[in-house]
This record gives sequence, structure tokens and C-alpha cells, in this order.
Amino acid sequence: MRVELAPQPGNAIPDLSAQYCPEITKAGGAFSMAPYRHSKLPLRMFEACRIATAVINGCIVCMNWRSQRDLGLLGVEHGVIDQDDAPDEAMYQAVLNGDLSSLSERERLAVQYSQRMGTDPRGLSGDEEFWAKLKGALSDEEIVDLTYSTAAWMALGRVAHVLGVDTACSVGGPLESVAA
Repeated sequence: MRVELAPQPGNAIPDLSAQYCPEITKAGGAFSMAPYRHSKLPLRMFEACRIATAVINGCIVCMNWRSQRDLGLLGVEHGVIDQDDAPDEAMYQAVLNGDLSSLSERERLAVQYSQRMGTDPRGLSGDEEFWAKLKGALSDEEIVDLTYSTAAWMALGRVAHVLGVDTACSVGGPLESVAA
């Protein structure tokens, strides 16, 4: 870790609020958990977009994370994991490696949206051709859900990676394959 943190043997993910800026870090934690608790996106789409964002952020824990497997470690039993169409490990590995060919057109557009939000927000906001395709595939409600979910993944995944929290986390395990 890049900041000192007292050992927290009972926490799967280190909690910075125990020592630092509790009002800010707790608010960040609530924001990061909101998509898992409240998103209405299909789970496979949600996870594909989340993994694609994790690759951009470089967050190790985010790339290892599997919502259905790991949410319970944080005390979350319902939410997005109740949505239909759970992903398999092959989908995770494909997206980790930049291969979107096994995704549906809706999923692919959603992933491209999340990726562009993380790498080219100015280009994304002005790309009317892409927006026409996206709005043809996703409802406005889904687009807003995806936008806020992606924002949470971007923000807290980057925090975890930059501060090194992603290397001190016990969630997941070593990646079978790491995207370049």
C-alpha cells in the first residue's frame, strides 16, 4: 500500500476510513456499493462493463472481483446479483483480454460506452453516431444506470489502484489471465 494502514484481519477489502478522512472515504464507499445494491442492469452486462473499466483502471481487486461470488464478503446478499443472465468465467476472461466477440450487441455497446467514458469522455459526448446506436439498444433508464455505475467503478477502482489498496485485498485471488 502507498499509505500506512493498520492491519484489518476481518476486512476482505481494507477500510481507509478507519484512519483517514472518514467522512469522505465512507461517502466514497457508499457510492461504490450503490451499483451493486441498486442497479437494474442485467448481471452479465453489468459485469462485462465493470471488468472493462477495471482493465482501464488497472485495479487488481476489481479484475479479480466476481459480484456473485464476492458481494457476500461485504455483507450484500441482494441487488444486481439478483438480475438475470449471470456471466461465466469465459466471459470475464474474454473481456479482461479485450475480446468482446462473445457479447451480445447490447452488451458490446454498453462495454464500449463504459470504456469510452473512462478513456475519451469528450469524444463520447460528441459522437452522435455512437449515441444513436446506444439509444437503439438501451433505454434511457439503462444508460443512466450504466453511467453512474461506470462512474463508481472508475472512481473507486482508481482510488484502490493508486493507493495500492488493490494489492492488500483478500478478495478473489490471482488472475488466470491479465489483460495487457
